[in-house]
Amino acid sequence: MRRVLAILLLSICSPLFAQKAAIPPPTKPPLEAVDITKLPEGTAQLDLYLLMGQSNMKGRGVMPEEPKRDPRIVMMHIRDDQWYLARHPLHLTGDAKTFQGHDNAGVGPGLAFAETLAAAHPKAAIGLVPCAVGGSSVRLWQKGAKLYDEALRRAKLALQTTAPVKARIRGVIWLQGEANAKPDELPMHAGRLRALIESLRADLALPELPFIACTIGEMKPEPLLTHLKAMNEIQLALPKSVPHTACVDARDLKTHIGDAVHFDTAAQNEIGKRFAANLIEMTK
Repeated sequence: MRRVLAILLLSICSPLFAQKAAIPPPTKPPLEAVDITKLPEGTAQLDLYLLMGQSNMKGRGVMPEEPKRDPRIVMMHIRDDQWYLARHPLHLTGDAKTFQGHDNAGVGPGLAFAETLAAAHPKAAIGLVPCAVGGSSVRLWQKGAKLYDEALRRAKLALQTTAPVKARIRGVIWLQGEANAKPDELPMHAGRLRALIESLRADLALPELPFIACTIGEMKPEPLLTHLKAMNEIQLALPKSVPHTACVDARDLKTHIGDAVHFDTAAQNEIGKRFAANLIEMTK
């Protein structure tokens, strides 16, 4: 009888354990500060990019053992607003030296995006301004809402601190949608996304600022998949209605960290490369 109960309990719990997401390992080496008022050797310009969205932009992929230290790619730390050599996790919430307060942020698409751009433009340095917040609704990214206002503050601060090298904001990459893939949210999503783009362009005085969205993962089973697909149709239609926009199609990427929501490291790196390819095509 006990054996029967044990087998029954195991059969019930196993799917739950299978869905448990892997957590990126703690980050040990301190961030390496940079002097943002000087360009890295061999470069002639500093191009800034805003990283916006929810947890898949923030990233949950397992991090590499050794951090990247490319002097041409820098990031503005989300906690202290200072500049450091870019490395995973780009959305580090912990202290730059001790990592006290570090959460589950891991590999997102931002670093692969920057590396692909740097390879395509050898004379350019890349500055990343991480702004994503896990679980965030597009409503929080509307003008006057807290996440929009914080992203705008960081964008303006990035321009201010890089003024000595005359840096410019060259684009925005956006990965968000899971929070609004619901029947009562989907009808308003296209309008809200357009409002976000128009507000950001107006507030930064960049009317043609490239904005590249990305489809969310289609990894859940039916019937949950229905709303995710509907969200992706909205994202893919963005370039037809808003000028100077594009959408990365990541619907073919099915590998995740174990929760059928968050892309794994390999998928995130591929998305980053696709973001860069779209931007390069837009700005030829």
